[in-house]
Amino acid sequence: MINNKGMLVVVSGPAGVGKGTLCRALFAQWSGLEYSISVTTRSPRPGEREGEQYYFRTREEFSKMIDNNEFLEWAEFCGNFYGTPKFHVENVLNRKKIILLEIDIQGAEQVKEQYPEGVFIFIVPPSLKTLAKRLYGRGTETEDIIRRRLAIAARELDNVKDYDYVVENDEINLAVEKLKSIIIAEKCSVKRKSFFLKEE
Repeated sequence: MINNKGMLVVVSGPAGVGKGTLCRALFAQWSGLEYSISVTTRSPRPGEREGEQYYFRTREEFSKMIDNNEFLEWAEFCGNFYGTPKFHVENVLNRKKIILLEIDIQGAEQVKEQYPEGVFIFIVPPSLKTLAKRLYGRGTETEDIIRRRLAIAARELDNVKDYDYVVENDEINLAVEKLKSIIIAEKCSVKRKSFFLKEE
């Protein structure tokens, strides 16, 4: 169990909904957050670097990490494995900081089972048509993979009921402001603070 000193914020939602874009914009505006870098077995996309967007590992290396219980969560998605290494998350929480996990829905489910005290935010697209446009606009996946992602996304939208908050990613700046408001409100939540009255 993670030491509950800081705050774990989980941002999740269907592939292509813009989780990464929103999180990058949030970090650009707020220096008080720390980002958890996931491990993946997929190949790097153009511009991605080891230790920045992801830690890239072979399937064999990933399997060893599973055997050693080194992940807070891990999942297989469209033929590749993704996981959140425990050591970094625990380090940030023990320093009483806020750590942001941008992960898929399978991963978020695992995290909630282990750490229900986290703040779980579900990102939704304005419509499935908009989501399809974004996925095709990436130009990073084949037609078959995009169709699979859209079919999965349609089912995944039902998972919103399992989250604390939902944010529609229609206009980026507005969506980022909503994320900031959620985190600020959670920082002020009574359940996360202990108060000691001082005698004068």
